[in-house]
Amino acid sequence: MTSTAYSRPSKLPGGGGERRLPPRLMRGLASKIEPKKLGVGLVAGCCLALLTYVSLAKLFAIYSPVFASTANTSAMMQNSPPASSKPSVPETEAIPPQETLAGGGKDGNPVDRVDLPEEKQEVSGSDEPGLPQAVTRKEMAAALGSEEPGLPEALTRKDETEKPSAKDGEEKQSNGGAATAGEGKMTCDENGVDEGFPYARPTVCELSGDIRISPKQKTVYLVNPSGAGGFDERGEKRVRPYARKDDFLLPAVVEVTIKSAPSAAVAPKCTKQHRVPAVVFSNAGYTDNFFHDNTDVLIPLFLTASHLKGEVQLLITNYKPWWVQKYTPLLRKLSNYDVINFDADEGVHCFPQGFVGMYRDRDLILSPHPTRNPRNYTMVDYNRFLRGALALPRDRPAVLGEEPGMKPRMLIISRGGTRKLLNLDEVAAAASDLGFNVTVAEAGADVPAFAALVNSADVLLAVHGAGLTNQVFLPTSAVVVQIVPWGKMDWMATNFYGQPARGMQLRYLEYYVGEEETSLKDKYPRDHLVFTDPMALHKQGWQALAETVMKQDVRVDLTKFRPVLLQALDKLQE
Repeated sequence: MTSTAYSRPSKLPGGGGERRLPPRLMRGLASKIEPKKLGVGLVAGCCLALLTYVSLAKLFAIYSPVFASTANTSAMMQNSPPASSKPSVPETEAIPPQETLAGGGKDGNPVDRVDLPEEKQEVSGSDEPGLPQAVTRKEMAAALGSEEPGLPEALTRKDETEKPSAKDGEEKQSNGGAATAGEGKMTCDENGVDEGFPYARPTVCELSGDIRISPKQKTVYLVNPSGAGGFDERGEKRVRPYARKDDFLLPAVVEVTIKSAPSAAVAPKCTKQHRVPAVVFSNAGYTDNFFHDNTDVLIPLFLTASHLKGEVQLLITNYKPWWVQKYTPLLRKLSNYDVINFDADEGVHCFPQGFVGMYRDRDLILSPHPTRNPRNYTMVDYNRFLRGALALPRDRPAVLGEEPGMKPRMLIISRGGTRKLLNLDEVAAAASDLGFNVTVAEAGADVPAFAALVNSADVLLAVHGAGLTNQVFLPTSAVVVQIVPWGKMDWMATNFYGQPARGMQLRYLEYYVGEEETSLKDKYPRDHLVFTDPMALHKQGWQALAETVMKQDVRVDLTKFRPVLLQALDKLQE
């Protein structure tokens, strides 16, 4: 039956003021109205409950940046806990899709800008009256004495931790996915041409990731699931790690294979784990010649590994025990670890980074280069490295007149084979007469001892040859005098020793031998090519030069040579 209680007037008709009804009439009326008043009370109670709920809900509501201005969003994120702390949103609440973790924003911003509807952007303050513009759940919890305001006690953070967060899932995926940060990478520098010096650009491969080196197999395994990085169709890259690109020499250099492994399971198991990078190189070729020891091994090794400050493991192919012994002080300066004999070791060595081959420049020259010499090392840096490794005390030569009675020291390097200075004693006497303290010596196998002798000199004098390489031990600003043999040797003299001397900030002089000062006049007639057209011999190649021009001895004309000695004295006064 439909009630008419809601349509009845609140006052009795015809009355202006209130009047009491008789008790009997009151009881009768109450008995008639009571069921209808029950409906009114129910509706009023529901309204009161709803009003109470809305008031409390506004106080305990979760503050969401979706309904705040951009300024409010930034303030909230600044007050939010770090990503490494436990989650701040319970399982039952959805994370707004616009909100990102710190560092996840575009353009390097911690948080992406939240695009709000136009009508929402008009809001300049907090949506919640009585609350500051930036409110965190942690602050609300502290104020109300509950960790999660408005949540039942049964729902705790302990329950939340049982479910992995989105970030945890991303980390797991990044550690095991195909495009992981730890995936192997290989880049190779194979530019073999450089202004007429193709030998100065050998192949060098730089690797990073999970690297496993098996000397016994002559193989470097790179865990590389994608297979990218310059490998051939078999997933391999073959390198002969000698720092001189010489077709005549390279066949004798041990070939090292870099192999792309699709997973760690197929790569050999590590027997030793190294925390430092590796450098795999060969000391084959022309080593045991002091010039080539420097140009083909020591300087490239310095260029490749010196920035690692000793934290690098050296692995040598074509291993020569006597060579390693000879240069132990330099190898110890470059690496804090014992050298590994790549030809005999049977383990599997694992590294986070490595080089197969070494970077180099022209002979005894270091120039800036974006990939081969990005740190802009110079030969002066190499000189300092040598002085440090061999404890050489002098970094500057003597200056004439600085000390009363002091004589500048001249070291003349003698040669026992070809290109001997036949009148060496006369030259030494002439230099002594001019005021030099002269020492004559031939370089030997004891590198530290001879280096100390060279470092003690102010002037180094020698006929063109490997002995002039010892200028690397001279103090900066010392003087180098090169006697250049007959036969258009100016190009070789300048590029092999003259220009390098200037690059080491040494003061360079040279003396060119004439026809009458060479022993070739006693071996060849004056109409021979060696006299009439020496460049024709150069065009025939190294072998033709080695059999003619390079086998001469010299006897300098002292009248012509004395002015060069005086120039050396003058340079010491500059």
